[in-house]
Amino acid sequence: MWARDSCVSLIGATAARGTAGRYKKVFCKSLETLASRQTRNGQIPNAVDFVGSIDAPATYATIDSSLWFVLGEYFYRKCFGLALWKKHAKNIGAAMKWVEFQDTGEDLLPEQQPTSDWMDCFPHKYGHTINTQALYYAALKATNGTEDKVNVGKFVKQVNCKLWDDSLGYYLPWHWKDHNEYSEKEFWFDSLGNMLAIAFGLASRKQARRILSFADEMEINRPYPLRAIYPPISRGSKPWKDYFDASLAGKEHSYINGGIWPYIGGFYVCALIEAGQGSKAQEELELLAKANSLGKKLSWDFNEWISPVTGTPEGGRHQVWSAGAYMLAHEAVESKRNPLAIG
Repeated sequence: MWARDSCVSLIGATAARGTAGRYKKVFCKSLETLASRQTRNGQIPNAVDFVGSIDAPATYATIDSSLWFVLGEYFYRKCFGLALWKKHAKNIGAAMKWVEFQDTGEDLLPEQQPTSDWMDCFPHKYGHTINTQALYYAALKATNGTEDKVNVGKFVKQVNCKLWDDSLGYYLPWHWKDHNEYSEKEFWFDSLGNMLAIAFGLASRKQARRILSFADEMEINRPYPLRAIYPPISRGSKPWKDYFDASLAGKEHSYINGGIWPYIGGFYVCALIEAGQGSKAQEELELLAKANSLGKKLSWDFNEWISPVTGTPEGGRHQVWSAGAYMLAHEAVESKRNPLAIG
């Protein structure tokens, strides 16, 4: 069981209040499983193995799994009440403390090592990433009943200082240290990180409009929403690493290297709703439905990713986070509200 996949899927599946009860048991069991494998330092596992498919009963070394766990607990509480939240209060607090301790720069922003979030070994990134900062912002809001507005405000300023690029109109994927005229950062567009920043409220209204305009103008949302990164990383470019050849991402427009990931499309639709673009959200939801309806053998395969070049479904079939994120997007459009809003 993958921490992020299960939490993304079940946050989406329980977004529609009329059918949320169907998923209560599996949501609870997933959170219980993750909490039971938490380390003494507070880290939530990346994956828990029940079938011998990985090298250990549980694997770690990720930062987003702890944050998705906290958000899973929050949205479970929102749907089903306080009982599990109270039961796991120490687990939630320990997970947040573990993430806080990743702030080695003492600037409120947690850092991460390469290959330590959903993107795994591609692209190469480290330090401050927009994906992690967006999740951390949401987790801070979710866990602060009496929100520390001073620290949260400082956090937002720090994110804008380190990651927002006003000339590009979006958050940089990652940024670490600057050395005179040299800087450790990249400029490609991280679709999930930017959409989470909008959906969870980290981005201002003006920033949200600029991010969404960029995605539209560059056709990152075509032929289906949403390409994982833009532009794809090409051999010989500055971000390129030779080890990329060992994965499907070694080819442009393939896998995470510019492939279309329907689960990211679900967060894109929520971002559009958050930004007040309901008509556009409806349009993108229809395209997302078409993307999920594709199949290698049968229709509605909910595939892992889709080639933007050929339009064919690729990767694993029956991806639960593709289905869960579609349910999330559908609820956003139907209810005309952002189901990821916190507070």
